[in-house]
Amino acid sequence: MATMVREPASPVKDQNYDLIHALQMSLQHIWQLENYIADADARGDTELATWFRKIQENNRKAGEQGKRMLISRLQEEMS
Repeated sequence: MATMVREPASPVKDQNYDLIHALQMSLQHIWQLENYIADADARGDTELATWFRKIQENNRKAGEQGKRMLISRLQEEMS
């Protein structure tokens, strides 16, 4: 039976830590996918480039949702 190894708790972890981390990953994936799209386009692999673009768009949507959620939560904390 496999056991899950859990990362030690972050000293900066708060109620928004996971949201901020997931938002950062979504935005980073948008940027990384630009390279994958360019590689697929350079090889003439339109099917793969299209698939990467769909993933990129999903990450854009998730990033926008995450930003709105973070703004809302931070505004609530400030009031």
